[in-house]
Amino acid sequence: MSNCTDKSTGNPALEDFASALEQALREGAQDMLQLAIDLEVQEYIEKYQKALDEKGHRLVVRNGYLPERNLLTGIGPVKVKQPRVDDRRLRARNKEAEGFTSAILPRYLRRIPSIDNLIPALYLKGISTNDFPKALSAILGEEAAGLSASTVVRLKKQWEDEYLKWTRRDLRDREYVYFWVDGIYFNIRLDDARSCILVIIATDKFGNKELLAVSDGYRESTIGWKEMLLDLKRRGLEMGPRLAVGDGAMGFWSALREVYPQTREQRCWVHKTANILDKMPKGIQSKAKAHIKEMYMAETKEDALKAYDHFVKTYKDKYSKAVNCLEKDKDVLFTFYDFPAANWNHIRTTNPIESTFATVRLRTKKTKGCGTRMATLAMVFKLALEAQKTWKKIKGYQLIPFVLKNMKFVDGILENAA
Repeated sequence: MSNCTDKSTGNPALEDFASALEQALREGAQDMLQLAIDLEVQEYIEKYQKALDEKGHRLVVRNGYLPERNLLTGIGPVKVKQPRVDDRRLRARNKEAEGFTSAILPRYLRRIPSIDNLIPALYLKGISTNDFPKALSAILGEEAAGLSASTVVRLKKQWEDEYLKWTRRDLRDREYVYFWVDGIYFNIRLDDARSCILVIIATDKFGNKELLAVSDGYRESTIGWKEMLLDLKRRGLEMGPRLAVGDGAMGFWSALREVYPQTREQRCWVHKTANILDKMPKGIQSKAKAHIKEMYMAETKEDALKAYDHFVKTYKDKYSKAVNCLEKDKDVLFTFYDFPAANWNHIRTTNPIESTFATVRLRTKKTKGCGTRMATLAMVFKLALEAQKTWKKIKGYQLIPFVLKNMKFVDGILENAA
C-alpha cells in the first residue's frame, strides 16, 4: 500500500485528484475565514450603528478593504482581505487611534501559528527534540518537515545564548511603575521537580509592558524571589516599582519588602476570588462571586469596603474559612484605588502573565520529559518575548509621570488636579 503522505504516488490521476482536493480545502478555508472576518466587522459596525454625528451620519462605517495578504497555514498559503473600518468616534478623541482590530486576524499576523511560538510551546508541553519534525509537519503541513531535529537543537542553543545575554543586560536609567509577578509550572521536568519558573512583567515610564525577568525558583520561595530582585538591583535597577501585583501565596512579598521596601502591594483579585470560592460549596459560589466582584469593581474605595463588610457579615458564620481567606489580605486588596482609575483594569490582577502563558502553563505533576533547567528557561523566555511583540501600552499611560512623582490619587483621581 502506498504511503498517503507521499507527494508522488506514481499515479498521475491520483496525484491530480490529491492536488485538486488540496486546492478545494484551501479555497474552502479561505472562504470560511473571509466570511468569519466579514461577520466580525459587520457585528462591530452594528454595535455602533446609533453613534451619529451632528449631521446624522454614522461614525462607524465600512471603508473598503486593507491590502490582500497571504496567511501561511497547514494546507498552504491562504489569501485573505480584511475589511477596513472607519471609526470616527476614536479619531475624534485620538488622531493616532487604530480603531477596529480583528480578534480573528490580528493586524500583522502572517503565519498560523508562528514557528517562533510553536517550538517553545511544544517543548514546554513535553515534546522531545526528535519528535519535533513530525509534530510540526502535522500542524504546519509537509513543508515544515524540513525542520529536522538538528535544526531544532541549533535553534534551542541560539535561544539559550539569547537568554543568557538578556539576563546580563544593563538596567541603569530604567524606571518601572508596575510589576506583575507569578510562578509558572510546566509539565516538563526541571532539574528539581519542585522548581518553577519565576516571571516578572513590568510597565515602564512610557506605559509599555515588557518582560523584565525570568528565572527558576524553589516552589516560589522567598529566597528565589530575593535572588531575582537583588540581581535586578545589581544590574542597575536601584528604584523598585510603585506597585507590585501578584498572588498572595508566594514568597515574593517577603523578598520585595527586603529589596524594594518602598513598593506598595496589590493582591491579584482573580487568584483571591478563586481561593475564596474554593472554600465554599458549589451551590453558593455563583452568588458569592458576584459579591466579591462588587468589591473590586466599586467606583470608590468607600463603596468597595462597604461591599467587603457585607460579604463578611453574610458569610462569616457558615463559611468562616472563606471569609478568613478574604480578611487576611484586606490591607493589600484595595491598594489599586490609590492609583489612576485608567490603570485599574491592569493592576487588579496578574492577567498580563496569565494570558501570556495560558496555553502552556499546567499546575500539575511534571512528566518525565527531556527538559533541562537552561533549555526550559530559554523556551519560556522565547515564548514570552514573542508574546511581547503584541503587547500594547496600558490604558491611561499618560498619568504614569504623576505616579512616578508620588503624586496622590484618591479613588483613581489625581488630587488637586487643575
